[in-house]
Amino acid sequence: MRLLHTMLRVSNLDKSIAFYTQILGMKELRRSENAQYRYTLAFIGYGEEQSNTVLELTYNWDTDHYDLGNAYGHIAIEFDDIYQACEDIKAAGGNVSREPGPVKGGTTEIAFVKDPDGYAIELIQKK
Repeated sequence: MRLLHTMLRVSNLDKSIAFYTQILGMKELRRSENAQYRYTLAFIGYGEEQSNTVLELTYNWDTDHYDLGNAYGHIAIEFDDIYQACEDIKAAGGNVSREPGPVKGGTTEIAFVKDPDGYAIELIQKK
C-alpha cells in the first residue's frame, strides 16, 4: 500500500497550476475534464504517479470560492534550502506566511507559504 494523492479544491485552476509548477517546481502530470458534472481534475507532483504521491487539484466550474474550515492543516514539502526557496517564492510573487527558521521548541527548520486559495504549505529543510 502507498499514499496516492491528496485532493484540494481550487477556485482558479490556471492560477493554482501556475503556483505549484512555476513557484514550487512541480509538474502537471495529467488533466481530465467532466463536462456532464462540470469539473476538471489536474494531477501535479514532483514525480510520476506510479511511484510518487501527488496532488489532485479539483476545479468545480461553478464555484469560485471555498471556505477552508478549521480542520485543514498543511501540506509538507522537503527542500534542500528553504531559505533560498522562500527568497525565490517571494521573487515570483508568492506569499511566504512564516519566514524560515527553527520550529518552536525544536531544531527542525521550517517555513510556510500559502497557495492562491490560501492553503498552507510547510517547507521543511532537508537534513
